[in-house]
Amino acid sequence: MVWLVLVGVGLIAGSIGSLVGLGGGIIIVPSLLYLGSSTNIIDELTPQVAVGVSTVIMIFTGLSSTLAYVKHKVVDYKAGFIFFLGSAPGGIIGAYVNKSLNIEAFSLYFGMFMVFMAIVLLVKERLKPMVFKPGKGKIVKTYKNERGQAFTYGYHPILAVLISFVVGFSSGLFGIGGGALMVPVMMLLFFFPPHMAVATSMFMVFLSSITNSITHISLGNINWPYALALIPGAWFGAKLGAWINTRIKSASLTNMLKIVLIIIGLRLIYQGITG
Repeated sequence: MVWLVLVGVGLIAGSIGSLVGLGGGIIIVPSLLYLGSSTNIIDELTPQVAVGVSTVIMIFTGLSSTLAYVKHKVVDYKAGFIFFLGSAPGGIIGAYVNKSLNIEAFSLYFGMFMVFMAIVLLVKERLKPMVFKPGKGKIVKTYKNERGQAFTYGYHPILAVLISFVVGFSSGLFGIGGGALMVPVMMLLFFFPPHMAVATSMFMVFLSSITNSITHISLGNINWPYALALIPGAWFGAKLGAWINTRIKSASLTNMLKIVLIIIGLRLIYQGITG
């Protein structure tokens, strides 16, 4: 029963995480905390162990998604590596800060973080559209989708590393893989087309989850039986999410991202307040 439930959680997390570029941690972490505190299905877990398990799963979700997206040529590897330069040290520091949070504080902060990102995406649609302007020192690229539409995007390497450090810190702290913050940042600040933002985010999730996992393993934050049960579902779910992603419109993808963030965020805030 335990293994069946965890495989199901992994499948859902992998599918949604890969579909909208979040990595799946926003599903795995609250699910483990809920199953442990409100049911008899699994043993109650600390936030630290839930995050540790999630970071291990993100390795497989990120790798599976990246391999699927490679076929569609929507992964910007150079951008992924540059973002990783900041997210790696940020993730290590975040993992150590995570040690000081109890479950109520963790749920409250995590939930607020999710809702904040949804609001950012919502406000973006109400603002006057901005046009990407190439500047000195920026890496500028043009991407053409399957319909021949051209998208110009770019970023300054130093700014990208600084922002990804914050993303990595959040990833190590909350066990979310970093995509929950990186996808909106890539779309809002660097003008990445949605599908490329998601695909490149999953590549960064794969890289940063390796360093984050090593840190959590050294801290003893991994429940290996639960992690092993989650991996198969997360692996195949990530492939399913990537397949769906390439077949839906960009606007639908953005709307789906906002809905997922708000629902899970409100649930966590409620859990954090009520204990």
